[in-house]
Amino acid sequence: MYNLSPAELYEQAVKYEKGSFITSSGALATLSGAKTGRSPKDKRVVKDETTAEELWWGKGSPNIEMDEQTFLVNRERAVDYLRSLDKVYVNDQFLNWDPEHRIKVRIISARAYHSLFMHNMCIRPTQEELLNFGNPDFTIYNAGQFPCNRYTHYMTSSTSIDLNLARKEMVILGTQYAGEMKKGLFGVMHYLMPKRRILSLHSGCNMGKDGDVALFFGLSGTGKTTLSTDHNRFLIGDDEHCWSDNGVSNIEGGCYAKCIDLSKEKEPDIWNAIKFGTVLENVVFDEHTRDVDYSDKSVTENTRASYPIEYIPNAKIPCVGPHPKNVILLACDAFGVLPPVSKLSLAQTMYHFISGYTALVAGTEEGVKEPQATFSACFGAAFIMLHPTKYAAMLAEKMQKYGATGWLVNTGWSGGRYGVGSRIKLSYTRRIIDAIHSGSLLTVDYRKTEVFGLEIPTEVEGVPSEILDPTNTWEDKVAYKETLMKLAVLFKNNFEVFADYKIGQDSSLTEEILAAGPNF
Repeated sequence: MYNLSPAELYEQAVKYEKGSFITSSGALATLSGAKTGRSPKDKRVVKDETTAEELWWGKGSPNIEMDEQTFLVNRERAVDYLRSLDKVYVNDQFLNWDPEHRIKVRIISARAYHSLFMHNMCIRPTQEELLNFGNPDFTIYNAGQFPCNRYTHYMTSSTSIDLNLARKEMVILGTQYAGEMKKGLFGVMHYLMPKRRILSLHSGCNMGKDGDVALFFGLSGTGKTTLSTDHNRFLIGDDEHCWSDNGVSNIEGGCYAKCIDLSKEKEPDIWNAIKFGTVLENVVFDEHTRDVDYSDKSVTENTRASYPIEYIPNAKIPCVGPHPKNVILLACDAFGVLPPVSKLSLAQTMYHFISGYTALVAGTEEGVKEPQATFSACFGAAFIMLHPTKYAAMLAEKMQKYGATGWLVNTGWSGGRYGVGSRIKLSYTRRIIDAIHSGSLLTVDYRKTEVFGLEIPTEVEGVPSEILDPTNTWEDKVAYKETLMKLAVLFKNNFEVFADYKIGQDSSLTEEILAAGPNF
């Protein structure tokens, strides 16, 4: 079944796949089986002479090694399973909207749902491009319904997602969660693009009417999707981008949005994108009306919608733009000590980019109210292939070359940690982001904070000046100092893994980045 249309894939799914239904909005609802999220501990990369030198291995790295022999055993198992079926689904598609640097991918899968998911998530070729597609640059064998042999060397469960960069192949066994294909290819781009001096980024990206581009980095819950989706600006993409000498380009052809507690009022764009052609993963719906209950998390909290990017009304097609003017790092600081906005030096941008900080509110079931700091290198440690400092050095080089400004925006708490202070109003954060886009934040006065040495503006239009400096908002100044030092220590401890690396060719640059962290 080669490059079927969405309508044909709907027919295949509803007819042959248990748990596939058409919902009242026209979207296809499917189930991903036992796995309803990614399995990072089951992801393996073949360690050969080349990758042993090139990739990031060891402490803090997402790359877990396997050897060529084990990969071939799993590959044969997957291929034998796919061969045993009456039919398989083949997608030939592209990654990267920049035609000069696009990658051809072939996805071979056993489920119509997987084929429709990748049809949405990759870039869809024209009929003419399909006729001249030729050999792919990378191939996925998705035999997710079939387990790997858990007694095979390197295996720790019946799930294995295996990447062989030399063979340009990926094998999936024992998980039907579609996100493994999307993120597996993102990992491949994190390897291939830097070889071409192109920076691969886990970020949102939008563009103003005047062509000013902003990149948004942030872990889950920081507001990356909410803030990069702006009706006054064009959406270049919501998750994966490349920054080359041509400017920025989206890697994907679609969006993969969270659906838990989705409402038309809160997220109108995502709500309206859930129509014919969209895949809804693991949602619960009324058996008679087929109306989806987005608040129901009985299958999983990780319910998702996959749809083509053109389903978003202000998407910029083709998804490319000029060089970014602003690089915005988002943190939801539940400790409540980071300012709502800080202007970063180049060294500080690299420090905070490598750190990839946010703080989650701990689970309350046992009455634990202390925030928990989370660090994810380059705001996407699970997907990077090279050492984080390599991506950071490339980011600094491009920011310097094209005159971009770095910003740290706290979308978390003010006036005290979680449970004491209050969450910074979204309307204030939007005003801050607007001021960054317009350039007006570059013209105001700044003062430096203690410990983190962050430059904070004395005024932002539409935002009360007193909240711009966290010291003003805390009633208990002693508690503020203690919490600030606590967070600074967490930053220092996290960064120790990277401190031994020489960044780029310049060891003084490494010293500069270390100095850009908190000073006691």
